[in-house]
Amino acid sequence: RAARIMEVMEKFGVKGTVALNSEVCRDYPPIIEDALKLGWEFMGHNQSNSRYLHDVENDVSHNIINSTVTQIAEATGKRPRGWLSSGLQQSWTTLESLIQNDIEYVADFINDDQPYIMEIDGKHICSIPYSIETNDLPQCIRMNRTSQEFLDILRRQFDTLYQESIDSGSGRVMAICLHPFVIGVPHRIGILNEIFTYINGHDGVWYATGSEIIEHYLMGETF
Repeated sequence: RAARIMEVMEKFGVKGTVALNSEVCRDYPPIIEDALKLGWEFMGHNQSNSRYLHDVENDVSHNIINSTVTQIAEATGKRPRGWLSSGLQQSWTTLESLIQNDIEYVADFINDDQPYIMEIDGKHICSIPYSIETNDLPQCIRMNRTSQEFLDILRRQFDTLYQESIDSGSGRVMAICLHPFVIGVPHRIGILNEIFTYINGHDGVWYATGSEIIEHYLMGETF
């Protein structure tokens, strides 16, 4: 199922930013190898989705983050620059731990369609737009949206953000959040092909990884 997603994204020249449970590096190394060949980016996503940062003591939470970053670096040859907490759940010290591990951006906050900087004890980390709306898991599995309904959501999201970017002269970030066991099944994979085809019909669209977005933002470029 991951292969179907990779095939469609490669067809449109889209590089993914993978929210990676670090235990996948150990259990499914071929997936890591395939993503590396495609030039995808990896961001930390806890060790697994069964260990949430807000459910443990601060020192355990810090160790989870440190272990995740270290394991991904060992498997991919590069330390992740971004982070998405499992369940978008943080502890009170998560941001400090991320900064200590040289994480530059975090996707846990779904309150804006542009990046912004957060200051933590004199140090900085960026929030990058993420979504539980343009996200196949809550829409297709939890809310039982049909494939057509999910496609309509993606189109409407894009249309609004695209028009806002034109009106304001400042870009917007549309996160399309996917899970192989959802979008990768045969009867849903066509959604991905259709939305990229639709997006490609518009000028001035940039398919960017998380790091590319943050680099652009921090350089002070028009966003």
